[in-house]
Amino acid sequence: MQIEAEQDQERDPTYFSYYAQFVHQQNMLQDSVRTSLYQTAILSNAQQLFQNKSVMDLGAGSGILSYFAVKAGASMVYAVEASAMADKIQKLMDHTGVANQWLKGKLTVIKSKIEDCKSIALVDTLISEPIGVLLVHERMIESYIVARDRFLKPGGAMVPSMGTIYVAPVSDANLWAQTMAKVRFWEQQDFYGVDFSPLAKDAKEEIFGQPVVGGFDSRTLLSPASSFSVDFRTVTQDELKDILIPFTWVAQYTGLIHGIGCWFDINLGGYILSTAPHAEKTHWHQVRLLLKEPLAVNAFETVRGWMRMKANGMRSYDISAEMVAGTEALLQDPSMDIMMFDARQATDGFTRRAGKWALHEQTYYFEPYPETPMKPENYGLYAPEMTGTPLTALFSDA
Repeated sequence: MQIEAEQDQERDPTYFSYYAQFVHQQNMLQDSVRTSLYQTAILSNAQQLFQNKSVMDLGAGSGILSYFAVKAGASMVYAVEASAMADKIQKLMDHTGVANQWLKGKLTVIKSKIEDCKSIALVDTLISEPIGVLLVHERMIESYIVARDRFLKPGGAMVPSMGTIYVAPVSDANLWAQTMAKVRFWEQQDFYGVDFSPLAKDAKEEIFGQPVVGGFDSRTLLSPASSFSVDFRTVTQDELKDILIPFTWVAQYTGLIHGIGCWFDINLGGYILSTAPHAEKTHWHQVRLLLKEPLAVNAFETVRGWMRMKANGMRSYDISAEMVAGTEALLQDPSMDIMMFDARQATDGFTRRAGKWALHEQTYYFEPYPETPMKPENYGLYAPEMTGTPLTALFSDA
């Protein structure tokens, strides 16, 4: 569409300028979970996917995946990179007479967006790290799909081949209170003689609409996560632009749901790179979408709902979600942009919460995990009293 094309022209210079900087490439390279698992996946699949194969590395950045592919025996690697970092890869190639001689004649740098490429030969294997916060932020996966459709041979391999988003109810009274404290500032009626309170509602909408990026303790989850998988081998552009994730949770504790905890994993040739709260830390962290009003639940209570992620012109997504406690209350149609029901009270006495967030308006919150083992009650979660059944048999973290 013409509008989206114009938005691309506006957002791309800033986006590619960011990734042209050494400091940001270094941040990703020093994510040892990310870099080492990509290396393991490529070298371990050398015989099947790389030896004597032609390979495209989409969004090559520093070129690290391209170098791994050459190490794995690729006959030729096309490193496609739209930012000025492509010049740095080329500089490395220009010096293969004295350094990295094993790269000589094995790598071709293409400084271009994949959407603008026309003359690349079809390749056997497509590799990339097209992943952003919550899997899809920055919308690089759409370019990965363009590369698949235009330049991957029929039956060719993709690394990564699949991504899965996880959503779970999370409780964090401290984070919620700190977020609300930012709103309280705008409730002041005498700030140097100025009454800011008419702005308080707008401030609350904005502040609670900011996804919180950072690690959190998996013990703050009230139930196991629901998941939604994206198969990069078959997904379409349109499917990536409007993602609907239904969920059903059964609370393991009595407590407050302060928001939705989100993370993802990707499949790298059979190796799973996870950004879960119980996994090793990555530069993607996790995301929490805070509710403006927490939802109280009892242990064993069912919570149903949906989360919709709709692509926007900021290389990101607008997120909306709704949840209801109970198994019978009606959920609104997620395709509607206006809530049919009150965001707080569902029909027949069931309790409802809803919210909207802009994934590109991220804020950050990092809190060290406690050094000593914590129990559920330390997080405001209360295990149900069960007669004759040890709690440890019900919940492994109790």
